[in-house]
Amino acid sequence: MDRFEFQNPTRIIFGRDQVERAGETARELGSRLLMVIGSGSVRRNGVLQRVTDLMEQAGLKIIFLEGVVPNPRLSKVREGIDLSRKFDVDLICGLGGGSVMDTAKAIAAGTKIQDDVWDIFLGKKEIDSALPVMTIPTLAASGSEMNGFMVITNEDSGLKLAAGSIHTFPKVSILDPVLTFTVPPNQTAYGGVDAVCHLMEPYFNGTYPDTPIQDSIAEALMRNIINATTGALKDPGNYDYRATMMWGATLALNGLTKAGVGEHRFPVHMIEHAVSAIFDIPHAAGLAALLPGWMRWKTARNEGEKIAHMGRNVLNTETKGSSETGAKAAISTLASWLREIGCPASLGGLKITQEDHEKIADIALVQANIWGINNIYNKETILEILSFCQ
Repeated sequence: MDRFEFQNPTRIIFGRDQVERAGETARELGSRLLMVIGSGSVRRNGVLQRVTDLMEQAGLKIIFLEGVVPNPRLSKVREGIDLSRKFDVDLICGLGGGSVMDTAKAIAAGTKIQDDVWDIFLGKKEIDSALPVMTIPTLAASGSEMNGFMVITNEDSGLKLAAGSIHTFPKVSILDPVLTFTVPPNQTAYGGVDAVCHLMEPYFNGTYPDTPIQDSIAEALMRNIINATTGALKDPGNYDYRATMMWGATLALNGLTKAGVGEHRFPVHMIEHAVSAIFDIPHAAGLAALLPGWMRWKTARNEGEKIAHMGRNVLNTETKGSSETGAKAAISTLASWLREIGCPASLGGLKITQEDHEKIADIALVQANIWGINNIYNKETILEILSFCQ
């Protein structure tokens, strides 16, 4: 196990009807709140009114920022920063999915800096403080409720980039699985895929050779998330499936499973950010389209042993034969599961063609440069990976 530091300052309030604590919890953090929401679902299903009533009863003044979309936009972040400064808010609350929570974090950080918030994502500016953030996720997927990361798309440049800091960890997140009962089937499926991919990236890319604890935790989470996702699609109102998905997605990206795996990368996410920036598709649909192909690329490089190991321990694939045989069985089983739950298992499933690869690689390379991994994931390598994903 490699050396590491692990710190997670986010307080989690989990369980059925825990959303009822939203008002009292928010009041512990501030009095003037910017409520960040999406484009209407929380308003239509009554969750927004319920949360608003609770917070107003607790004495909070609420300013609303509505209209956050999937692949959240920089322009909306800037709009939120302007509102935050104008009304001198002291707390940002993200009520919704990963895009809403990421936008809330970016506003919290951007309010505190003098320069343009986009400089944070370009690696030109460090985050040294942020307004407190509270999140109430309505979708089990991104894990943004218990980490300091955020991903934002710049409409002008066409770039979709990630940034993060210890200062942008939510102070508290209320996880009420009942809020996810009405999530549509496609978004439920995408949520499961997103969480599984968050686990697979450090699992496959960690450089330390012996990490049995991390591997076992990651494998158990993957297995349970896959099973719960399939179950929730068949029985959407099943509390236990939804609770497993919600807590599993949170644990998938809160730093626990990657602590001690050594230096590691998130190449599938890196390439997907380029895909969704260009085609404006759901993030996890892009992950689903890329993941089997990236695993095939790894196997072709004689790096399929860990994939075969994952197949045996997570997907119950065949244990006989070479690591290459085992890896191919794992990839095939994973792709079958993706198709079973309605997700694409290749770029072709998103109607993305080989002619699009050059542009995808160019944009992915920007993030590779910022992350300092362009020596491994250069343009030629990214194009090679995309050919396996087609």
